[in-house]
Amino acid sequence: MSPEFSAGGVVVDDAGRTIVIVPTRRAADGSKTLTLPKGHPDGDESAARAAQREIREEAGVEAELVEKLGDVRYWYQRAGRRIPKVVSFFLFRYVAGVPEDHDHEVEEARWMDLADAARALTYKGERDMAARALARR
Repeated sequence: MSPEFSAGGVVVDDAGRTIVIVPTRRAADGSKTLTLPKGHPDGDESAARAAQREIREEAGVEAELVEKLGDVRYWYQRAGRRIPKVVSFFLFRYVAGVPEDHDHEVEEARWMDLADAARALTYKGERDMAARALARR
């Protein structure tokens, strides 16, 4: 079975902050999650372009691609089946916009100190990507 694929981004501004989101979709146990913006590519959209679009939709901001940070690989359950997943993450530089301008899939989008995000994000793979972004500052 080929893995499901998504792309996401760590958006960093001049103050060393990144945008984090609380999606409306809950974790398997029903709890809220604190994550980075990410989603599936549309059609033949590149991973970097998909990440940039998802940042605009879910986090309300425009961002410029800097570099690829890496891939996060994991398994999750859907309808009793184990699904492999790969998420490619990219580092972006904030250009414009406000987190309050997010779409309906997000309950909240906000700025957070990048070092705090590297500790506070719900999923280890995303904490690792925030730490990689922090190391590149």
